[in-house]
Amino acid sequence: MKRLTLILGTLLATWLVAGCNATLFPRAEVADTAPVEPPVLETPRVANGSIYQQASYRPLFEDHRARHVGDIIVVKIEEKISASSTATSSVEKTGAIGASISALPGIPTKALARATATGNSSNTFEGTGSSEASNDFKGSISATVSRVLPNGHLLITGEKQIGVNAAVDVLRFSGQVDPRSIQPGNTVLSTQIANVRVEQRGRGQQAEAQVIGWLARVFLSFFPL
Repeated sequence: MKRLTLILGTLLATWLVAGCNATLFPRAEVADTAPVEPPVLETPRVANGSIYQQASYRPLFEDHRARHVGDIIVVKIEEKISASSTATSSVEKTGAIGASISALPGIPTKALARATATGNSSNTFEGTGSSEASNDFKGSISATVSRVLPNGHLLITGEKQIGVNAAVDVLRFSGQVDPRSIQPGNTVLSTQIANVRVEQRGRGQQAEAQVIGWLARVFLSFFPL
């Protein structure tokens, strides 16, 4: 009896967890936004006495730009996506047929006056459909270089949290930047970043008010209708 109770309890717990996770808001796959610490580089021994160090080199006559792990870059998020689709279909078909008998041997002509047959057929179909979607996202975030690829591109990640009273807004960002796209002032537009991942979420009472209760999510996962 105890074993049966344990099995039923385990199944019930699994059912509740699956139901709670079934209808939560989808999340963007943002790279790890934990703080990035620059690696500790050992100072190489230079035999020729030069002061040039490739690991920490920055051009003398260039504005400060992110180029090493741990550097900070300002991302201006300007994402605008708009899509629309319209379809119209129309099909029409009409047919007619007629037949009559004017004379038969041994039968008076008047008797054949009603010996006629006619038929008509028609088929009409009309259909219309339209779809439209628009998404506009603007903002800015300071991201950190988490990795430098062999071709010089920078992998950046960033996170911003703003808490007001009992609500917290979280903005997370990640992507791949070509250093040539970095503008003066160490800024870059999100439209010039590859593999962009943006996530904006809220935590607190306001966010919880927009989410279905956990018990309702359990039943919704098994009874989607």
